[in-house]
This record gives sequence, structure tokens and C-alpha cells, in this order.
Amino acid sequence: MPLSSQILELAKANRDTVGKLSFSKPVTHVYNPLVYAWRSFSIYAEKYASTKKDIIFLGMNPGPWGMAQTGIPFGEVKMVKDWLGIAVSVGKPDTEHPRRPIEGFQCNRSEVSGTRLWGLFSEKFGSADRFFTHHYVANYCPLVFMEASGRNRTPDKLPSKESDPLYFACDAHLRSLVETLEPEWLIAIGTFAEKRAALALAGLQVKISRIIHPSPANPRANSGWAREVTTELKGLGIW
Repeated sequence: MPLSSQILELAKANRDTVGKLSFSKPVTHVYNPLVYAWRSFSIYAEKYASTKKDIIFLGMNPGPWGMAQTGIPFGEVKMVKDWLGIAVSVGKPDTEHPRRPIEGFQCNRSEVSGTRLWGLFSEKFGSADRFFTHHYVANYCPLVFMEASGRNRTPDKLPSKESDPLYFACDAHLRSLVETLEPEWLIAIGTFAEKRAALALAGLQVKISRIIHPSPANPRANSGWAREVTTELKGLGIW
């Protein structure tokens, strides 16, 4: 089976497993982009996960204006269309939050985290093909959680009775992803991803480190994020 097909099978299995889980208030809506945006994610994996990787960058879960819209990790619409070369029709979640509509590649909102992350990669490597020769970008959890107000609720804020089965499934998927792509490094984007990676990948021959998250909610990310991350990765001997 081609490597990209293996990656898709792993993603589909995890998607279906976590899609059966239940979540209680304050979570009122749960989006599973790998269901309604599966086509775009499939193209992403087929184009860019066909070979083993040296480095996997790992985020936490989809943002409302990024992967929730496009199905691509950190998938800011313009970057996905212009740099990754992906733009296809996207469906809708079963129950849509009125303040967080899914407009797919017609979405006019921009995800700052995705703009910063993919912008750094495009600036350093020029083409997506060159970047993905040695790198891959994934998310730990494929689900988006929202409260009644539309506010995003991150997985670490879920009660343990809900997060435990979620983490169990996502840990297993991450471990299988790493075993399949065989990277030397797993670079966590933020502290949550680093913590989960350390637990999920215990015993595997993969080095784990972390870069600061590019979210504008992170004060450190709002002044020279790309420069600081580049320095960190050079310090590790990765770039």
C-alpha cells in the first residue's frame, strides 16, 4: 500500500473513532473536518505524504478559520490555495454553529497561526514540494470544540471523562503516524502538543522538541515569531 494511502487509512480510523465520542456543555458543537473536508485532506496526504519524513510538525487541533474550513492542518485558506495548491469543494458539519459557518475555500476570514506557520515554510523553502521532501504537518486531534457563544474550547479544557478516550485514540493515531513516516524529529507546536507527543511516543526512536505556538493569543508570537522559531530550529540542527 502506498505510504499516502497508509496515512489516509490511519486518519480515517481516528476520525471515525473520535467521531463517536460524546461531549457535554459548555461544548455545544463539535466539528470533524476530516468528514466534511475529507477530499481536501486526501489531496494533501496524496501530494505531500508519499515519502518518509525527517521532521513532523504537530499542532493541537483545528482552528475555526483554518483546518475547520479547509481540512488541512493550520489550513489558512489563501496559503492552502496559493502555496499548497489545493482548492476543492468542502461540505458542512451535521450541526453548524451560526457564528462559525463552514464556507470552505470561500471563507474570507484568515487564520493567523496558519499564515505565520506556512508563511515561514514558504519563505524558507520556496516551494511546497521542497518543504515536504523532508517535512510534514499534522494535528494531534482532528476535532473542533465550540461553546454556545462560538468560542473555541481547546481539548485540554475538557473534563477527564471526555478527554481520556479522546487522548487514547489520538495518542494511538500519533504513534502510528510516527511509526509510518519514521521521522527523526517531532516538533510540537506549543506545549500541549509537546506533552501529548512525549506520552504517546514513549519508547520510540524519535526526538521531541517544541516551538512557540504562532497564535496571536500568545504574546511571544506577536513579535518576531518566524525569526525566533528559525533560531530555535537552527539551534537543534534541524534547519
